[in-house]
Amino acid sequence: MATIAGHMSIAELEERFRSAAEPVEGRHFQAIWLLAKGRTFVEAAEVLAFAPRWVEELAQRYNAFGPEALGDGRRRNGRGATLLTAEVLAGLRERVKTAPDEGGLWSGPKVARWVAKRLELEKVHPQRGWDALKKIGWSIQTPRPRHPHAATPEEQEAFKKNSSRSWQRPPRRTRNGRSKSGRATSTASA
Repeated sequence: MATIAGHMSIAELEERFRSAAEPVEGRHFQAIWLLAKGRTFVEAAEVLAFAPRWVEELAQRYNAFGPEALGDGRRRNGRGATLLTAEVLAGLRERVKTAPDEGGLWSGPKVARWVAKRLELEKVHPQRGWDALKKIGWSIQTPRPRHPHAATPEEQEAFKKNSSRSWQRPPRRTRNGRSKSGRATSTASA
């Protein structure tokens, strides 16, 4: 039998698990609600398809820190964006309207160098440059290269005219001869 701290009443716990916006938070509150109603760690774990040890850990967190300790902690464990902030992305949207300083087309490494220069950093990983291009909806679209010996439009038309006939394949021949894999056998009945 688990002891649950009185941070919230049983009715409040039930309301929190039923109205939770995030599924993880709802299941955590349901575990605490079940324990508060007198269920064991094993029973609560079976209902929620959790390991009993995890339910015990949730109860310890709830008892020590209250309702704020429940829910998906991964959503709050990081920092906000430090490189690709809204300000940097807005500046990049304007910058990609003109050609890069090195010439050519914008690419991940070129954007990464631009971001590093703008944020006065020594270096930014090229992947962050590509991520920035994707975030602003940029797409590198270049025409396909033309073969140096490509046909002229007139030659292409002549080819189309002459090749419009469908090719006639010879009919497929079926083998109807004797089997050559073994000695001849008779199919006549005796």
